[in-house]
Amino acid sequence: MGDYLLVCASPDEQDGQALSAELCLLAGRSGLEVSELGTEAWLAVGGPHPPKVMTVSNWTLIGDVLDRRSPALPACFADDPWGYERKLAARFWGRFIGVQFGSRQRPLALLRDPSGAMECVAWCQSGLLIVASAAFDWLLRRLRPTWRISLDRLEQALRNPLTGSGSLLIEGPVALSPGTIQPLPLSSPPVEIWTPSQIARQSLGPWPAPEEASHYLRTAVDEAVTGLAALSTPLAAEVSGGLDSAIVAASLVRHDTGAVRLWLNTFGSTPESDERNYVDALSAKLGIDPVSAPHAQEVMTASGFDDISGDFRPGLNALDRAHNLEWAYRLDAVGAESLITGRGGDTILLQNATADVFIDRWRAQGWRALLSKDARELAAANEASVWTFVYEARRRDRAEHPLPRRSLSILRPSSAPLTRHPWLKGWDDFGPAKALQIAGLVDSVSRHHPSALTRTVDVRSPLCAQPVIEACLALPAPVLTYGGRERGLARHAFRDRLPMEIIERRSKGDMTKAYGRLVRDNLPFLRPWLMQGRLVELGLVDPAEADRALTREALLWHGGYSSIIVLAAFEGWVRRWEDRLGPAR
Repeated sequence: MGDYLLVCASPDEQDGQALSAELCLLAGRSGLEVSELGTEAWLAVGGPHPPKVMTVSNWTLIGDVLDRRSPALPACFADDPWGYERKLAARFWGRFIGVQFGSRQRPLALLRDPSGAMECVAWCQSGLLIVASAAFDWLLRRLRPTWRISLDRLEQALRNPLTGSGSLLIEGPVALSPGTIQPLPLSSPPVEIWTPSQIARQSLGPWPAPEEASHYLRTAVDEAVTGLAALSTPLAAEVSGGLDSAIVAASLVRHDTGAVRLWLNTFGSTPESDERNYVDALSAKLGIDPVSAPHAQEVMTASGFDDISGDFRPGLNALDRAHNLEWAYRLDAVGAESLITGRGGDTILLQNATADVFIDRWRAQGWRALLSKDARELAAANEASVWTFVYEARRRDRAEHPLPRRSLSILRPSSAPLTRHPWLKGWDDFGPAKALQIAGLVDSVSRHHPSALTRTVDVRSPLCAQPVIEACLALPAPVLTYGGRERGLARHAFRDRLPMEIIERRSKGDMTKAYGRLVRDNLPFLRPWLMQGRLVELGLVDPAEADRALTREALLWHGGYSSIIVLAAFEGWVRRWEDRLGPAR
């Protein structure tokens, strides 16, 4: 999606008004399209699919705002000052932020929609309120804000994978969490008007029958796919060969086959990363003609990491840079303005069909769980007995859920406890499978972050959209794993739209070996990049451990490729932002 910059000046601050006028001129020179939002505020937008403006009551919404087909408005207390906004978050969905204006066009509050598809970072400087989706270079050069990288937050982010939304690693600006209102001034505490746990509480009630749940899921997916596809055309669509992208593709075909100008598949160099036989089966079923292209890779360089590190958050969504550039070129060549993907399905459709799912069932049904055919199928799929599952359920009954943690052996030891994302408040009320789904949703917000591909086309992921998120959160984990299978309900719900080869598929595409080879081939760059980098100088990475881990032998025996790539991205981000802000201390 495109980017935005919102600037609000105080009518009583002449210096601020002068600076606002200067920034407005610079925004236009940088290629952004500028429009007024009243007498004291202006908005600049740009990039693929620039955000639009819509007024709802006293809220100005910036981005894509779509009506829910059958909104379930929450019950609100009469004295709830944000009751209207809670209903607004239920009535609309999309990819947007909002600003509430009061008298004399004075901004009163900011809002970020529950999907988190648009970043919302705000700060005050020289009498201005500035809200942005991106860290524009020209803006930071002119303002020279007195921010600093927070070492405490940086250390947390290196260990905690659930930092893709919420607080930045920079002290100074305020980043809104999805589903949150930020009253002004920015020192005011944020107000949560939507959280995953609120929606997931519906899963604690009576369980729907499989056919009812299937209809519920199909309706939500179709609403998300058709809504995002209708924003603008022509489209391109990903068909990986997996279940998630196949579900989205099937919904697209039902919506409008002619809107898709290119169906695109990528295959890797290893058998498990080449899914073209499943793509062929899908093509025959849907009547489409995909283009398959080999997965592009490039030599790692400092300039490559610098290129993905310029935004407010480390460029973890942009690590596959060569692949993103290749797809951007292909989409541009056919004139496609947006790409529809199947990203997010692993989390929201529930890929993890493990003993955790049985524990969720045990918490709801007790010993009656043993009567379930799905429970027996689940045990068999995990090569365990039902009694083993019972033992695990009784052993872990009502235990607190451990926070996810990155396994990074080359980090220096730390006794600091991991901070808990606001969305994880109350997650101990659920079984481990539902709790893991909520945690995965926190991480899924990062799928919307910038990359080389998003600079060229508007990337849309229906399975990360609010209708699908809410539908799946409201369903119990054992229902989502119908038949004792990962994403079992999705397989059942879309069985008439997809080929049996994909519905019954037991394997999953895997690029691990391909990425592992990429890391091994780039060790001559990665070793000095990490061992002589800023993370070592800041005391976060142990150079001796890095020396032992960053060898071909250690990688072949112990793996850890993804952790090394993540660490390299953080290193690049720290270097880029220290160039802007000065050394972290």
